[in-house]
Amino acid sequence: MLLQPQNHLPLAIDGRMIGAAGGTGVSSYARGLLRALGEIGPAPLTLTDGAPPQGRITRWARALAPGARPAFRVDPATWLAPDIFRIAQIYFDIHRRLLTVRVPGPPGIMHWTYPVPLRIAGWANVYTVHDVIPLLQPSLSPIDSRRHRRLLDRIAGSATALITVSEAARADIIAALGCPASFVTDCSQVVDPAPSPAALPAGLQPGRYLIVCGSVERRKNIGAILAAYRASGVALPLVIAGPDGWHTDDFAAAMAAPGVIRLPYLAEPILRAAIGRARALLMPSLAEGFGLPVAEAMALGTPVVTSHTGALAETAGGAALLVDPASVADIAAAIGQIVSDDVLHTELAAAGRHNAARFTLDAFAARLAALHRRIAPPALPA
Repeated sequence: MLLQPQNHLPLAIDGRMIGAAGGTGVSSYARGLLRALGEIGPAPLTLTDGAPPQGRITRWARALAPGARPAFRVDPATWLAPDIFRIAQIYFDIHRRLLTVRVPGPPGIMHWTYPVPLRIAGWANVYTVHDVIPLLQPSLSPIDSRRHRRLLDRIAGSATALITVSEAARADIIAALGCPASFVTDCSQVVDPAPSPAALPAGLQPGRYLIVCGSVERRKNIGAILAAYRASGVALPLVIAGPDGWHTDDFAAAMAAPGVIRLPYLAEPILRAAIGRARALLMPSLAEGFGLPVAEAMALGTPVVTSHTGALAETAGGAALLVDPASVADIAAAIGQIVSDDVLHTELAAAGRHNAARFTLDAFAARLAALHRRIAPPALPA
């Protein structure tokens, strides 16, 4: 146990992303945060919406009413507030403020795993803001930048603290929201170093393919990656693994080209196996808050090609081939290098494993514990 919270304060987390299907960055972060809170003190409580989703009309009717909503203890580790996450979004659109939830028991520290328009009355509310890409680069995100700005402003005005996942994201948040520097803390996140025993998808041979993973969308620079792959002339297939995202159709023709293998969805154990047994991971994205696949690939000993600026360069820690994401020629040259140079490949695999050691559960928990020591006052706000 790294920390017994001040005054034995209970800890809690929202359950919206913990049980989410798939291996998205936010859901992986949420599961890591839950594990880290368990390392810090007593088992954390989880706020869930539990019941099946309600009809649209019923949900809107419930959201119209002002005032706080109750949550009920359904077992020693769980609060239930039916459909609360969906209702909160509608409530924010109607009332332009966060929906307050009242919970039983003494106050503590509530962790929200992403910017959700909710707060727990009487608790210290800590929100994870993974990035502010919708504000700074709205052309790369389907999120309504004006609504998102209103939401983040409301959260910043109500929160005890904001946390994020990289120093690059922290600097962007401070600049975009005008927050005091002390209000936003980079706690990074957890990366699981364990290889997956799952079988590879049919047709893939260990070490004989390149992989791109994540939602297929503009922000992931899919168009430039496909062009660079063609220009590189390498014989290894390029696997693009991940769900369809924003404007996926823009890349449909290029993804149908020879040598490209499109895998729209892979369960998390299979995706980890595919990353861990690839010749290299390609992630020269245009914008990221952290770049989880980069850290995961390094932890698994897979060399990485990624962007030379921002959070991706920070996460890579000098242990990757860094490229200008705007340069197809730069990306193509790196692809050629990582496929043809076995010595470089071995060096990057070793350097990546060493770099990924920064993202352990203990390190993440220690950063959270230090934050808790700063924000847990003798008496919490109402």
